[in-house]
Amino acid sequence: MKDKITPESVWKEYDRGKTYNNSIDLYNKVEKNEDFYIGDQWKGINTPDLEHPVLNFLKRVVSYFISQIVTDDVAVQFTPSVSSEEAELACRVFKTEFDRVLEVTKAKTKSRDMLRNSAVDGDGCFYFYFDADKGKYGDPEIEVVDNTKTLFGNPFVKDAQNQPYILVVQRKPINAVKAEAEANGVSKDNIESIVSDSADYYNETDSESSDNLCTVIVRFWKEPAGDGKSTIHFMKCTEHAVIKEDTDTGYRLYPIAWMPWETVKSSYHGQSPLTGLIPNQIFINKLWAMALEYCKRMAFPKLIVDKTKIAKWDNSVGQIIETYGDPNTAVASSFKPADMSQQVEILVKETISYTRDFMGASDAALGNIRPENTSAIIAVQKAASAPLELQRMSFYQFWEDCANIILEMMRVDFGIRTVSVDTVDENGIEGREIVEFNFEAPDYDGMALNVDVGASSYWSELMQIQTADSLLMNGVLTDAVTYLETIPDHYIRNKQKIIEKLREQKALQAQMAQQVVAQNPREVTSDNGEQMYQTKQNTVENMMGGA
Repeated sequence: MKDKITPESVWKEYDRGKTYNNSIDLYNKVEKNEDFYIGDQWKGINTPDLEHPVLNFLKRVVSYFISQIVTDDVAVQFTPSVSSEEAELACRVFKTEFDRVLEVTKAKTKSRDMLRNSAVDGDGCFYFYFDADKGKYGDPEIEVVDNTKTLFGNPFVKDAQNQPYILVVQRKPINAVKAEAEANGVSKDNIESIVSDSADYYNETDSESSDNLCTVIVRFWKEPAGDGKSTIHFMKCTEHAVIKEDTDTGYRLYPIAWMPWETVKSSYHGQSPLTGLIPNQIFINKLWAMALEYCKRMAFPKLIVDKTKIAKWDNSVGQIIETYGDPNTAVASSFKPADMSQQVEILVKETISYTRDFMGASDAALGNIRPENTSAIIAVQKAASAPLELQRMSFYQFWEDCANIILEMMRVDFGIRTVSVDTVDENGIEGREIVEFNFEAPDYDGMALNVDVGASSYWSELMQIQTADSLLMNGVLTDAVTYLETIPDHYIRNKQKIIEKLREQKALQAQMAQQVVAQNPREVTSDNGEQMYQTKQNTVENMMGGA
């Protein structure tokens, strides 16, 4: 018989997760990486007489990494493995609704925050849940969760869907937690046991605000369902109280999408590019601080005074200085210490340059060189972005996981709702239609949907536009209607109205051309008549082609 899941058992799992994170020094690494990324690189150093300069080249490199990955817009396509009208309609509905969900959840904006966390902390995470109060029907919601607040049941496996359980840790105000528990029908005795607790490992520096917060854990796990497959269950609890009892979500996938930056063998936590290079940043900052201190102390000439001839030196303007003997021999002001070695500046530059090169961010990639040879610079930039291909592929896999999770939420939570779908009529004209669709009706298993994610879906549209422009400029396409039909709808506003107007003009010109031919019947009795008819025919064809 399965043991009942209680707040005490969940808290023991929570402690085991923290113990593993401590064993790999995760919390210290994340805190240090965050400090160095934002520029707080002298934190905890007590040197009041020393300047604290920061040459934060690590942040620029990591920001470059993030921007290179999010530069290409990510598009998702749903294609059924079976060919039928129902399957085609379902895929069009899924595509339209998926794009709408990304818009209302601001998923693409949040993906940049997720990538930032992945690059700085080592892992990025999306947590999905269905908000029934959102919009007309309710919609999915996305929350970006830190890697220190996401605990896997098996820490040696990085695949989120192969976990025995997943814990998502949240810090919430006590009043909000009690109100949620009361809304879920929790007894008053349990509600009274919801109290504030310490926020260890989560950088809670404000003790006053911590007094009003408590730790809430959302536990997800799999249980066999009636159809022989497993579904995801969840419960919410604090250390001593249940907020939400065991609930079957109906999902077949954990609502967690996980992206480590650099995978580490036998660990679900990844490695940040900052972690191994922080000593380089510390060396640069220390060397530069000592160089500044040397300049402060030695940059100006030293004034040397012979105390046997001058009892007291006063450097004030207009003051009388008493001297014994010749004043010309009393002061020697020409002494100047040796200049600082140029090796310091060279070593700083070389260390920064080598570090950036080994990280895969050369001067050409960062735009630090003069564009004298554009083709060569573009080639170098493309070569510099090659080391990021592994992270880019991980980012695409992350979005594929997100698409599958949102698809599961559609299947379980959407029910029957009115949606708009893209349509194409028998003449190839694209449009949009409002339909009532039952998201529970499609045979998801029978369709075996393929989710294709990548920049190619986005760039194929741009390539299509460039090809159509080239065909029009070179005279291969001479019909404006055909050209416009080739362009995707969302690139031209009121595209269908423009096409209708052009077709009306074309029909009117065709009618006028037929009237010209009718008023001048063909004359075949002479060569001049044949030539006259040919001229008229050319006129008609020109009128037809110009439409």
